[in-house]
Amino acid sequence: MAKRALLSVSDKTGIIELAEGLAQHGIEIVSTGGTANILRKEGIEVTDVSDITGFPEMMDGRVKTLHPKIHGGLLCLRNNAVHMEEAVREDISMIDIVTVNLYPFEETISKKDISINDAIENIDIGGPTLIRAAAKNYQSVTVICDPGDYTTVLESLENDGAVPDDIRKMLAVKAFRHTADYDSAIDTYLSKKLLGEDILRMKFNSATELRYGENWHQEAKIYIEPHLEGPSVAKARQLHGKKLSYNNYIDADNALQTVKEIEPSRPAVAIVKHNNPCGFATGDSLAEALQAAWNGDPVSGFGSIICTNQTFDLESAKILKGRFIELILAPDFEPDALEYLKEKSEKLRILELPELNDEFQQNHTYRYITGGLLKQSRNIGIYEKWECVTDKSFPEDKRDLAEFSLHACKCIKSNAVSIAYEYKKGCFMLLAMGAGQPNRVDSIRKLAATKAIENLELIYQRSKPDVSFEKYCQQILSNCVMASDAFFPFDDSIVQAAENNIYYIVSPGGSIRDDEVIATANRLGVSLVFTGMRHFLH
Repeated sequence: MAKRALLSVSDKTGIIELAEGLAQHGIEIVSTGGTANILRKEGIEVTDVSDITGFPEMMDGRVKTLHPKIHGGLLCLRNNAVHMEEAVREDISMIDIVTVNLYPFEETISKKDISINDAIENIDIGGPTLIRAAAKNYQSVTVICDPGDYTTVLESLENDGAVPDDIRKMLAVKAFRHTADYDSAIDTYLSKKLLGEDILRMKFNSATELRYGENWHQEAKIYIEPHLEGPSVAKARQLHGKKLSYNNYIDADNALQTVKEIEPSRPAVAIVKHNNPCGFATGDSLAEALQAAWNGDPVSGFGSIICTNQTFDLESAKILKGRFIELILAPDFEPDALEYLKEKSEKLRILELPELNDEFQQNHTYRYITGGLLKQSRNIGIYEKWECVTDKSFPEDKRDLAEFSLHACKCIKSNAVSIAYEYKKGCFMLLAMGAGQPNRVDSIRKLAATKAIENLELIYQRSKPDVSFEKYCQQILSNCVMASDAFFPFDDSIVQAAENNIYYIVSPGGSIRDDEVIATANRLGVSLVFTGMRHFLH
């Protein structure tokens, strides 16, 4: 049974209740300075650390617990006869519970214009030492560094007055993590302030095994950032289906990034295959957006990832009848839609992410390369300017369509082009895209333009308009907007676009041949807007 507890906390949350609970179990409370004063005011009997050590707290509280009478009581191995004999000889009493949390260093350095001296004064020395000593001897000592664990410990004492092994082990690991994070924050701050070095230390929680990696023979795991806030596939709740694979996470993340380019008040759907949005659309309803997104590339939709920014309803679910889908991610699912999807396939992965429409909290992205880690700020926004550089003006009523095309383009792998179509007033779809080509003209000529015509042929066959297919394509494409993720190095991209009846183009500009590109656009009757913002995605 625990007999003595040392309480010394910076965060006083719940400390009175903990002390009262310990006292009810006959446990002696030992404490320091401010913590002891608070407990005494509540009528809790407290022994000062200075009464045990025989030394007063000194040097503005810098020195108070660093003493053999304290650390001997923590580190003594109870089953070691020599240790116990030495403890008796030196009049060292055992300490069975340690409750410590640390000076708020990270909170201090987050304040504006904090001085280096103020930061250093908030580096705890005695606290981490107590925590580490108690955690090292977890077989006999219970260490608590999180007020959220007070209730767990008190409830465990209700049995026989002893904290169970499994709880002590859990708390010891948590304690070492706590001091590791604390030291990491100090290292990062002082490395920059004192040495001018930019240090990056990262922490992720325990890994979850994935079904497999990019390929069947590769093993894979996912580690999740602690205290993760905002929308993330890593925190989505799986409601149904097979275990997720590495590629599922990669594609679902791209789908999430894509659909969040659209304001959440507007129903939007992104369909991703091999880390590229092959379908992307808005609509007056989710079902309408899903159908339009599917029409953008029904072939690539096979085995795809679907992400929506609205609650997935039954009407939308029925659109997927007879279509193989790997995964659906949505903020919520209507009960009848969820049952329909479950019956559709026992393998279909269904993920719920209630925070999907919240703002992203992460300001940077990271990518590991062999032996190194790249860090960059997130790609936010779609343009820095809106400058029509051609004789033919860019119609204001195509501005929204152009912005949609840019939103799609920035989520497509470079060299990327997107062709966007207003299939209904105020409703847009990605008609076709070109991705991942070593040169931009191939993205247009061999991929986007060709795919647009193929997709239009399918739409034409369903709608059967009273016009020839050639005329139909010309009418549609001449009203589309093509976006490019980077400047045109030559005018051949403009030529290919015009040959396919695409006359409205947005691009960052900035090529040494911009004048040549603009001249060709003027010659071919193309309206060209420069945005000043590049969107490479590698």
